[in-house]
Amino acid sequence: MRIGLYPGTFDPITLGHIDIIRRGAMLVDRLVIGVAINRDKGPMFSLEERVAMIEAECAVLSKETGTEIVPHPFENLLIDCAHEVGAQVIVRGLRAVADFEYEFQMVG
Repeated sequence: MRIGLYPGTFDPITLGHIDIIRRGAMLVDRLVIGVAINRDKGPMFSLEERVAMIEAECAVLSKETGTEIVPHPFENLLIDCAHEVGAQVIVRGLRAVADFEYEFQMVG
């Protein structure tokens, strides 16, 4: 089973997030939506509200794509979350060229 992880704060989940989830779901058998908990940020919505919004939006996507899509709150490092859920793929969105440049620098 191929497992993907799509991390973010999803505060709130947007149409852009949903588009990436739909595309990511076509690449894997199970897509885990890593809902980041960052104590330094003051989220607009509580963790429970963000998870509920993701569950509501992803129920339809899961049926459409045939992929299991589940939210998974995490507070540790992304790599630790990826190991925890058994992800082989990390799904990322790019909003602008600066996002690509940042991600490219991260890989060395």
